[in-house]
Amino acid sequence: MDTKYEKIKNDLLSAIKAGQYAIGDKLPTESELMETYGVSRYTVRRAATELENAHYAYRIQGGGMYVDNWAKRQADHVTSKKIGVITTHLADYIFPSIISGIERVVSAEGYSLMITDTHNDHEVERVSLINMLNAGIDGLIIEPTLSAITNPNLDIYQKIKEANIPVVVINAAIDDKNFPVVAIDDRRAEFQLIDYLLKLGHTRILGVFKVDDIQGVHRMRGFTEAYQAHPMFAIDSDIIMYQSGKDQVAKMLSKIESYLEEPDRPTAIAFYNDELAIQVMDVIRSLGLRIPDDISLVGFDDFQLSEYVDPGLTTTIHPKNKMGFDAAKMLFKLIDGQTVNSIVYEPQMVIRDSIKKLN
Repeated sequence: MDTKYEKIKNDLLSAIKAGQYAIGDKLPTESELMETYGVSRYTVRRAATELENAHYAYRIQGGGMYVDNWAKRQADHVTSKKIGVITTHLADYIFPSIISGIERVVSAEGYSLMITDTHNDHEVERVSLINMLNAGIDGLIIEPTLSAITNPNLDIYQKIKEANIPVVVINAAIDDKNFPVVAIDDRRAEFQLIDYLLKLGHTRILGVFKVDDIQGVHRMRGFTEAYQAHPMFAIDSDIIMYQSGKDQVAKMLSKIESYLEEPDRPTAIAFYNDELAIQVMDVIRSLGLRIPDDISLVGFDDFQLSEYVDPGLTTTIHPKNKMGFDAAKMLFKLIDGQTVNSIVYEPQMVIRDSIKKLN
């Protein structure tokens, strides 16, 4: 049952929405409402304040209360509902598919997207986070920048948390903030790939992992755990670690080439992702080597081109579009005040022609 002030507020609200009072019309005075409802001035003013806060009415000092342009204000509120998305990259590789999955949910909910990428740079990430805060976003989906390195922007993340802005993180967690995460089980996925190669007779496997994001660290851990499960072959393994930056990538590619030129070169290479594996295919061919006859390759992510390169690349599926969809669904549950649990996808290999069984 409505309280006295709610009864006044709801009656006036119904009359406004029914058109009994047009925009700009003067509403009954406090004295008239007190007499009609038999209530105190405090009760009338409480009802009026709620109508004013909801933008259905406005007051003029000494002049009474009037009907506000509530329809326009509601339309403005709908169009201003924004979800922020921050990723490390935006226009290439797997990121357009992730964004597409997010957009499907966000648009269906009547929100707009505010998207930015950090180019894997903490300073750019800081600017992006501040811009999102200043824009008054209703929720935020973030892929953390350089997630294996201590993040200098934790103070901004704390401000986001204190502002009660719902946040969902994709691909990697953010240090001690306990935001829900949507990610693939990178460690287990890499374990499956390497275990499969070992069972095909490959013992001299070179692992190439990017180690300034946590996905690469977890994938490298899966690599080592596969050898721990086959300890007699551990001595034959090798790992190249690299970080973001053109210089690092150039040195890493040069180092891979030096491994390939050795007489006891690896029989297989496991790459941090498909993009790198496809890039190294040209290096392998330039050395007169054949894939998979001379060397087998596995990637990670099931990038769109991985199926169409020659030979098709064996890899692990990254759920891309589904990740974006699930992250956005999770975010709207948070916006609605629901409790959510993190999602970790079970890995799934895709076996193609880039690997061969050894005798």
